[in-house]
Amino acid sequence: MKIKWNMVWKKAAAGLAFGIIGMMGLYQYRQEHLAEALSEKIIRFHVLANSDSEADQELKLKVRDSVGAYLKTELQDADGVGESRAIIRRDLDKIEETAEAVIAAEGYSYGVTATLGQTDFPVKTYGAYTFPAGEYEALNVTIGDGGGKNWWCVVYPNMCFQGSVYEVVDEEAEESLRQVLSEEEYEAVMESGEYEVEFKLLSFLNEL
Repeated sequence: MKIKWNMVWKKAAAGLAFGIIGMMGLYQYRQEHLAEALSEKIIRFHVLANSDSEADQELKLKVRDSVGAYLKTELQDADGVGESRAIIRRDLDKIEETAEAVIAAEGYSYGVTATLGQTDFPVKTYGAYTFPAGEYEALNVTIGDGGGKNWWCVVYPNMCFQGSVYEVVDEEAEESLRQVLSEEEYEAVMESGEYEVEFKLLSFLNEL
């Protein structure tokens, strides 16, 4: 009888495992397609520090602030992602100059490169909004060797530079995002991206 019940439990656990795997696969499929849809409608901002030293990380944030302030002014009247892209591409040299001025003022001689192109991003949450992992168009500002921890945000629609606080999504940013995305996409980014399935509940299979 014990052997029979062990077989029943194993079959039930196997069914549960397949169900969980199926749900994960469906979620992953939806996230990949959401990332593809979003990548055509937003532009992200990516700053790479020279290294992970405390000084280089602090410098990264100062460069972020300076370039962010510049972009806020330049993009405030941009009409859509296309115009924003054109402004950023036009101003890449000025963006580099803005970053270099901060770096020099802080006593460093690191070079800076600013590029606009496709970049792989992990899952990232801004307030209540979660953007899935995927390849997105981004302004990439690389300081020195670019070997340190990086920082990123969404520059179009503007979710980075609301007031003086970063990564705080205010009502203006929320409305801008709603106008850019479809209702389905907007609701999707409102969902939490932190879906981790714990397989510990299946660990007893090896003990049956």
